[in-house]
Amino acid sequence: MNALKIPPGIKVFNKIADFRQWRHSLLLDRKTLGYVPTMGALHQGHLALVSAAKKRCDHVALSIFVNPAQFAPTEDLATYPRTLQNDLNKLADLGFDSTVFVPQVEEMYPAGIDLDVSKQKGTFVEVLGLSKQLEGITRPNFFRGVATVVSKFLNIVQPEDVFFGQKDIQQCFVIRNMIRDLHFPSKMHICPTVRDENGLALSSRNAYLSATQKRYALVLSQSLQHMESLYRSGNTNATELVQAGVQLIEQAAKEVDALNEDWKIRIDYVSINSGKDLREIKGEIPKEDGCVISMAVFVGHTRLIDNLCLDIHS
Repeated sequence: MNALKIPPGIKVFNKIADFRQWRHSLLLDRKTLGYVPTMGALHQGHLALVSAAKKRCDHVALSIFVNPAQFAPTEDLATYPRTLQNDLNKLADLGFDSTVFVPQVEEMYPAGIDLDVSKQKGTFVEVLGLSKQLEGITRPNFFRGVATVVSKFLNIVQPEDVFFGQKDIQQCFVIRNMIRDLHFPSKMHICPTVRDENGLALSSRNAYLSATQKRYALVLSQSLQHMESLYRSGNTNATELVQAGVQLIEQAAKEVDALNEDWKIRIDYVSINSGKDLREIKGEIPKEDGCVISMAVFVGHTRLIDNLCLDIHS
């Protein structure tokens, strides 16, 4: 923290007690607080959430915390981008005051945190029914880690409003139900996915992609658009829509193979799930529920996710 150059208009706290004291002052002044949880490496998607929070609330706070509980032992915790100085500069460039909470792992997890779930001690939160499908198949303990850390932050921050991006749509379902079930006094807002000029969903992990990989990564959004077009044209059979999306991605994978590069495109999943409870849909998509079309695709070693929500009314 000592080496940081904190820009004008930005407050930074790294102790829970100090942040809570600041939060208490807002309550005494009857000022509202909007909150954006992040893992840092901020991009325009995060900044759009911060701007949405500012439009709705008197003050904005965001947390920057690379949460070990949502990483498996084989995942990229050690190499996940950490760019705090750049993050603070980007927030300052928005032109309004922001408060940033950057806690230490030891304070967030007083009992310690082992990446091996079987060795973990302490208190954890799990949202049953929404955590084991889709992302939960490849990352079985991911949403346990997400729900745990978000519940901690909601307890610390006590925001009137909290903001999440649609790109992590399953996370949005999980957190929405957690807020409801645990009676957190915060209203959740899901903001649209922010994309670059070519349609690639913004993600901190995009930094891992080469220029060629970024070009081929566009197949995620292209296949989603293709499936949406078929759906809007009257094809509401989930199995057929998934097949159409997979076909486009497999074609891109063949093109990469022909380049004789040292990386490949590989599908983790393409799925259509209920807009009500995320159960997988195999046949006709129920009109009353709408659906989520989502996918995870490896472009080289980088795992990218993207989705579209169709006719979901909430």
